[in-house]
Amino acid sequence: MRYLPINLDIRGKKVVIVGSGSVAERKCLSVLSAGALVTVISPTLTGTLQELCNKGEIDYLQKEYSSGDLNGAFLVFAATDRCEVNSAVADEAKERCILADITDSPERSNFTSPAFISRDELLITVSTGGEAPALAGKIREELEGRYGPEYAELTRILGRVREKLLTEKLNNQYNKRIMHSLVDQELSALLKQGAYAEIDRVLENLCGPGFTLAELGIGKRT
Repeated sequence: MRYLPINLDIRGKKVVIVGSGSVAERKCLSVLSAGALVTVISPTLTGTLQELCNKGEIDYLQKEYSSGDLNGAFLVFAATDRCEVNSAVADEAKERCILADITDSPERSNFTSPAFISRDELLITVSTGGEAPALAGKIREELEGRYGPEYAELTRILGRVREKLLTEKLNNQYNKRIMHSLVDQELSALLKQGAYAEIDRVLENLCGPGFTLAELGIGKRT
């Protein structure tokens, strides 16, 4: 294994993206969804990036990259089609100890962005260590079909149950048994069917009184 899998909290952190093509656009949308403060540096923008700029969701420096542009950045993505620019970004990032993904030079990067699917708090990533991005993309597509939007609801339910168990029932081994039992109940299929009464029954049977969806503060889809 070449890379250490890790989740970063980038909420409110400055992320600089140098470039404005399709790769830069994907990186931008990913880090925005994680709560980053994004600055894009490029002479031009894609339509999507321009729209984000118009809405005030990203900062835009309409210029070529120059030394000093990474000041205050927590992360940087170099995603231009010019090797010399990406290399210069890599040099400045290294000098300033900034995490950098140099999209055309994984060997100069100190992190890479895996393919992923997101279901709110459920995040599933796929990485091939930069060896086979197409394979990672294919596996991601397969996972998208396997793990639908109902898994966002499932994650939320399990989180509320776990929180309530930790607050009210302090026996950790008992709580673990309940959580494992819930995961084995195929609640995702019940959520997909909208079988909320059955979900309430499962929750109360395994967890006891006070664990219906309503009592957990989880609304039902209409």
